[in-house]
Amino acid sequence: MTNRRFLLAAGLAAALASPALAQQAKPVPAKLTVEQQAMLDKATAYIQDLSSAKGRFVQTDARGTQTQGTLYMQRPGKARFAYDPPAGLLVVSNGNNVNIFDSRLKTFQSYPLSKTPLNLLLAREVRLDRGVIITDIRPLADGFTIVAQDARRQALGRISIDFSNGPVALMGWTVTDIKGGTIRVRLSDFAETGELDPALFVLTDPRRKVGKP
Repeated sequence: MTNRRFLLAAGLAAALASPALAQQAKPVPAKLTVEQQAMLDKATAYIQDLSSAKGRFVQTDARGTQTQGTLYMQRPGKARFAYDPPAGLLVVSNGNNVNIFDSRLKTFQSYPLSKTPLNLLLAREVRLDRGVIITDIRPLADGFTIVAQDARRQALGRISIDFSNGPVALMGWTVTDIKGGTIRVRLSDFAETGELDPALFVLTDPRRKVGKP
């Protein structure tokens, strides 16, 4: 699976760094104002308190192509992006790995959760000011956005996470890769829900036949 296809599939995940990309200039952390720090604190508290949630998502790539589906999230560590047909994509984080099955291409890929921006939202202890570089926090018409980049894997690009105000809620995110390509995800009807079926967060390679390794 190409890095671009991985971006499309995961929606929140960024392409893994290569040695050539690792030479990019280090981003400069923002000097937060009192108002910006307050926004950061509100977002951190909201994510930390979020346990099980469900909602719909619409994903738009750099060419304007849209796909949609249902997102299930259970913190810490677990998420499921079930894309509507004909996308043929299923993305599942089981707490350790992000597994991606593409039924159209008949491919199955697995990536460590810690190497994707999903880890920002799914970590057991949410610290948006630790392990990432906050380069900007700015107000939106109906909320605010936090722009962050992984402090250790800077070639992954950056992620902008959007939150609403009153009450604070996750609205979506935009992942920008090192070449400027973007994947934008917008959530609707995303809200806390009761306990989710554990089977939602299990995805093994469906191409494997029973009884074979």
